[in-house]
Amino acid sequence: MVAIDLDAIDTASPNLDPFEHLIVPKVIRSDALQMILNDFPKIEKPGSHPINKKLSGTNFVSLIQELHSQGFSELIGNKLGIKLTNQPIIITIRGQCRLSDGKIHADSKEKLVTALIYLNDSWDISGGKLRLLKNNHNLDDYVAEIPPDAGSLVAFVCRPNAWHGHHKFEGKRQTIQINWVRSHKYKIREQIRHTLTANLKKLIGWI
Repeated sequence: MVAIDLDAIDTASPNLDPFEHLIVPKVIRSDALQMILNDFPKIEKPGSHPINKKLSGTNFVSLIQELHSQGFSELIGNKLGIKLTNQPIIITIRGQCRLSDGKIHADSKEKLVTALIYLNDSWDISGGKLRLLKNNHNLDDYVAEIPPDAGSLVAFVCRPNAWHGHHKFEGKRQTIQINWVRSHKYKIREQIRHTLTANLKKLIGWI
């Protein structure tokens, strides 16, 4: 099964204002989407979680393998004007959103590009829609709003002014986050952190 529609990425037009970003509403092929939704691991705790193949269906694991491919990295990099081939990749998932999530922020300087793929059946709620912002203090001053519908992708270069966030939402909100990072050292550190945090959540029930 091929899940990612590379042609949809290739024909999408990037935007450079106020920072380089790319939005692809349907990056997952229609014949694969429902199978991937069915195979998304059940996550009952908020925060980012490492990929656990034991909890993931085969179609979801296949999608993750495609996201690790050099072809995907090269295409996203070409669209955003940054070389991503052979850069370390960190992939995490989220299944639940808490009211404290979505605060305006810019990603770590150790990250080159952030990409998000949303995997929710539909989204008719005002909260939880990612906004790419013009500044670091006003959620309503934005250049793009991305509902976390099934198969939607947004990718952006991690500039100091790459502000983003969303209005409050609490509940199920399934996301795959792909980060191309500057060094293997940072990747290892982040993998250890996500694993320790995930294990701690299992022990105490919530964090």
